[in-house]
Amino acid sequence: MPQSPARRNFLAGGIAALGLGATAAPALAQAPAVKTRIDVHHHFVSPAQGEAKKQAGSSPPKWTVQMSLDDMDKAGVKTAVLSSVEPGVWFGNVEQGRTLARESNEYAARLAKDYPGRFGSFAAIPLPDTEGSLREIEYALDVLKADGIGLFTSYDGKYLGDPAFVPVFEELNRRKAVVYTHPTSPACCTGMIKGVSVGTIEFATDTTRTIASLIFGAGGTAFSCPDIRFIWSHSGGTLPFLIGRFIREQKVKKDPRMPNGPLPIVQKYFYEIAQGNLPGQFAALLKIVPVSQLMFGSDYPYREGVEAVEGLDAYSFSDAERAMINRETALKLLPRLAA
Repeated sequence: MPQSPARRNFLAGGIAALGLGATAAPALAQAPAVKTRIDVHHHFVSPAQGEAKKQAGSSPPKWTVQMSLDDMDKAGVKTAVLSSVEPGVWFGNVEQGRTLARESNEYAARLAKDYPGRFGSFAAIPLPDTEGSLREIEYALDVLKADGIGLFTSYDGKYLGDPAFVPVFEELNRRKAVVYTHPTSPACCTGMIKGVSVGTIEFATDTTRTIASLIFGAGGTAFSCPDIRFIWSHSGGTLPFLIGRFIREQKVKKDPRMPNGPLPIVQKYFYEIAQGNLPGQFAALLKIVPVSQLMFGSDYPYREGVEAVEGLDAYSFSDAERAMINRETALKLLPRLAA
């Protein structure tokens, strides 16, 4: 799409920061000439959230609109569904959380309007603030027309299956909302192995923890809110490797709400493939869910989109299966993106 001088000035400054490096050239040859993919794991940094992270003592990742567009083009991505970087909009203050959620969601909505067809959004809500979250769900979905809600695996040490979050999930269930969930630094387990970042092990495990909380937790959310359409990051984290322990847990507990065990529950969830696209990861995930539950994700700007493209192309998917992962399953969940 041709850019006006004003638009070019607005976007300037991000290209040099992209830093694809010398290894990017071979990957670019694998990207399709026509952009068709829908990336459901693509982060952005709103101005207010970036400033809040700095004030909290952490640096936001380097990001601009043009950096996202450049990476999307290289990976053959037509549309990226934007979601906030960790830890989202909650920094321990109710009014700040509400303000940041509103600013971030309106910023994402402006990007979707300014770049037709290139961006969607999973709106931020200020959990653990229940009242503020319910208000923002209404505004984001009804006024801004966000594609879904973006959550993190825990808030203030509570996982998503905690009873405190039930009112929010009941509203999301009433709306049959799409809920994309990303891991965050767990209160239990930061700095356990010196020299190993929390994201290396704990992010993938935290996804599994919060799925377990929905199934086995006191809130009973997996059963009381069956119409929420969850998308889990990173091919389900460690879930494919721990599912046998989930099955064993149910054999011990004998919860009458799942007479066939936990497998039917996790099989209806959706899983995006960012940082979860090596052959062993695909093989393990596909033992418990069908290809129709997989979706394309990049984890930009923490990863380049071509990384997920290479992993997808290297696995023995058929062309029809790749089409489902790249686009078709996303359109079933997010039909607005077909426009």
